[in-house]
Amino acid sequence: MRYAVIADIHANLAALTAVLEDIERKGDIDEIWCLGDIVGYGPDPAECIELVRRYRCVCIAGNHDRAAAGEIDTRYFNAHADAAIRWTSAHLTEKDTAYLANLPLTVEKGDFLLVHGSPMDNLFEYIIGKGIAERNFGFFQSRYCLVGHSHVPLAFKKGEEGCLPVSLSPGVGVVLGSARMILNPGGVGQPRDGDPRASYAVYDGDGHIFRLFRVEYDIEATQDRIMQAGLPVHLATRLKEGK
Repeated sequence: MRYAVIADIHANLAALTAVLEDIERKGDIDEIWCLGDIVGYGPDPAECIELVRRYRCVCIAGNHDRAAAGEIDTRYFNAHADAAIRWTSAHLTEKDTAYLANLPLTVEKGDFLLVHGSPMDNLFEYIIGKGIAERNFGFFQSRYCLVGHSHVPLAFKKGEEGCLPVSLSPGVGVVLGSARMILNPGGVGQPRDGDPRASYAVYDGDGHIFRLFRVEYDIEATQDRIMQAGLPVHLATRLKEGK
């Protein structure tokens, strides 16, 4: 069985479409796992929700999903995120809002726990360093945990020597063995690791290999859509920088 792992689409239809096309070209993908934040920041929230549903993705809630559905107070969001959530909420149908509101916070799939932020704080905590990662190993029971939220592809392994970072490079497989791990496939719609290409991963359950992929997409098309929608300019300019 092979699974594609996506996260942080953020209403970027061009990026999501490019990733789904890349997944289809690879073939033999049995299921797509989405780690939340389908909406927020970007200009095409309804269209991205429709695609996620059409592909029957196993999906969990992100903080932007819950906020757009009116389930989270946005006072703690930064000004750009808050403006985008208000715009997003106004551009969703009742069906879209209900879908986002009913997404679970966590899902277990075999040896994996799927969560947006962290096992300790499902919606808001960023696992971006080994100290935070090490603490979170105590908050889930499965062998592996898949997270999103930071928009940065990262992995951490818990072994006898403690918690260590594991490098994730495009196209290079990481063998998942007996050691417990936390893995982040990076962001589809708003990468923040300095590489503007959409990021996702594929897990091959037969070979137990987790492999990162980067996909080119039409960034300018998304930037134009952001500007036309009247969303904050920063949300458009940052896409070229991958930050």
